[in-house]
Amino acid sequence: MTINTSQDAWADAAGQTHRAHEGPARIVSLVPSLTELVCDLGLTDQLVGRTGFCIHPKEALRRVPKVGGTKDVNLERLRELAPTHVIVNIDENRRDCAEEIARFVPHVIVTHPCTPEDNLEVYRLLGGIFGRQAEAAELASDLRAALDEARQTGASLPREKVLYLIWREPWMTVARSTYISATLAAVGWDSWPPEVEPRYPAFEWDAPWLAEVSRVLLSSEPYRFRDRHLAEVEAAAGRPACLVDGEMASWYGSRAAAGLRYLAALRRKLAGLE
Repeated sequence: MTINTSQDAWADAAGQTHRAHEGPARIVSLVPSLTELVCDLGLTDQLVGRTGFCIHPKEALRRVPKVGGTKDVNLERLRELAPTHVIVNIDENRRDCAEEIARFVPHVIVTHPCTPEDNLEVYRLLGGIFGRQAEAAELASDLRAALDEARQTGASLPREKVLYLIWREPWMTVARSTYISATLAAVGWDSWPPEVEPRYPAFEWDAPWLAEVSRVLLSSEPYRFRDRHLAEVEAAAGRPACLVDGEMASWYGSRAAAGLRYLAALRRKLAGLE
């Protein structure tokens, strides 16, 4: 969560203060969902670097050089691009890498949205730094409307305990402390188990807490669950299962509103309301 400290200065998730940038910036984003946000804020022409996992918007990113992955950034390539700003995330990027980048990049912007609502501050932070307040306000308005729709859907149906799968062999799910879990909760899906560490725990199909789960959701990322996996999971869980677009559940930034609407529609569909 960030705090707006003044009209021309904003604090990021690490507590660092960033002032409004004057003139064109040279931005490198090491966070796929925030690369998309940078473009949706109208800053594509100022984006000079991205990771190989930054794939949206596809056409706009074709010309933008890659600097490795989120966890294995090519620092020499990054240095060559001479960025004024690098955008990182506490969960997706390594701290030691971000600290090394800060040695030669003037501004490293640290983000850490943990709930859909936290995107409002991310919009404000990046919109303020790069002079895109109007675009940020438009995204914020759309997100607030999507949050209202998601909550209305969640309130109209009984809450349901779900198992959200992100990996196979070993089978892995998400803890309540994750952005994914918070997004699911907005539409009335409570990820299970409720109290567990680490944030992305492995489990066995004979775990006692599985008895409380009503439905299994198979994400399309990071593991690419497909139709062929449904029967396997339903047999193992003894519960109905369905596929979920992982980007819609896990990508913060400008995709957050669309993600909430997608999950709300899926919830209504599975309940027989659509």
